[in-house]
Amino acid sequence: MPIVAHNPLPTFAHLRAAGQQILEPDRALHQDIRELHIGLLNMMPDAALEATERQFFRLIGQSNQIAQFYVHPFTLDALPRAERAREHIRQYYQPFERIREDGLDALIITGANVTGPDLAGEPFWKPLIEVVDWAWNNVSSTLCSCLATHAVLQFRHGQRRRPLGEKRWGVFPHRVVDRAHPLVGTVNTLFDVPHSRFNEIGRDQFDAAGLPVLAESAEAGVHLAVSADGFRQVFFQGHPEYDTISLLKEYKREVKRFAAGERRDYPPFPTGYLTLQSRAILDEHAQRLRDALAAGREPPPLPEEHIVFRLDNTWHDTAEGVVGNWMGLIYQVTHSDRKLPFMDHIDPADPLGLGRRALP
Repeated sequence: MPIVAHNPLPTFAHLRAAGQQILEPDRALHQDIRELHIGLLNMMPDAALEATERQFFRLIGQSNQIAQFYVHPFTLDALPRAERAREHIRQYYQPFERIREDGLDALIITGANVTGPDLAGEPFWKPLIEVVDWAWNNVSSTLCSCLATHAVLQFRHGQRRRPLGEKRWGVFPHRVVDRAHPLVGTVNTLFDVPHSRFNEIGRDQFDAAGLPVLAESAEAGVHLAVSADGFRQVFFQGHPEYDTISLLKEYKREVKRFAAGERRDYPPFPTGYLTLQSRAILDEHAQRLRDALAAGREPPPLPEEHIVFRLDNTWHDTAEGVVGNWMGLIYQVTHSDRKLPFMDHIDPADPLGLGRRALP
């Protein structure tokens, strides 16, 4: 079943306008269907806060028809926010204390912007550890996205992310490397995933931590891995939640930074994302922009209208499949009391019965 609009969060209206089915609370109460309560720890900066909400809400709502999904967004007080974002959070987000009191069936943790090479020096470090440790003991499964994956690998497994030297940016082909795992058993064995990052956790580091890798790319590295028990933590290093235009927005932002003198080099194209014709249009725009700057004129706007309709989304269906499988597995093992992580007969050290044992 769809996501339930259990509060006035504007994301529900955006998704409804985009054609996604959103269930009103009164109607949900009259359906004899189990609820699943999913937490969304949104650590993204202000500019991406609401877009990230929509992306993950959409992915959850389109992924599986087995339950009514109640998604509970929250964030960390330690993250710096401007007043508009703080007001949005005050109106529509729940404090972690309320999340902890009520309980969750599953948790998603987004990425975040960082200011230095050592994640342990970031203001969100200790509060994030508190959330992750609580979830390990109280939530059936936690899905970590990008920077959240790097943080958990560092503080739970002692594996620090490594700088790439340049941004890994674009859409890359991936292959399923463990076809027997139920998270990927029903999805394409070859699929694309967007990436956008300056650092990575390498395959050797996942192996050293005892974390099984389920999907990886020869160009972009590991995308999908799980905790040693096979389920209680799921790690994304890419961004399967991205909208079709997300990378174009990032490219536009970097072009604006170049025009403002905030970066010295003109941004490269995201790999595997743009058609040859789109690249030609953007090359022409780059020359016009340089000419305008040299002449002291206002830089021309990016010709997005000539690019957007040429963009293809080659990752969303597989992302829905993986998240749908994740939701289905949660449904099978989580307790009907959302304060308890597992049904009474489930072994927390091997919740899917895969014969894999969790690390202490």
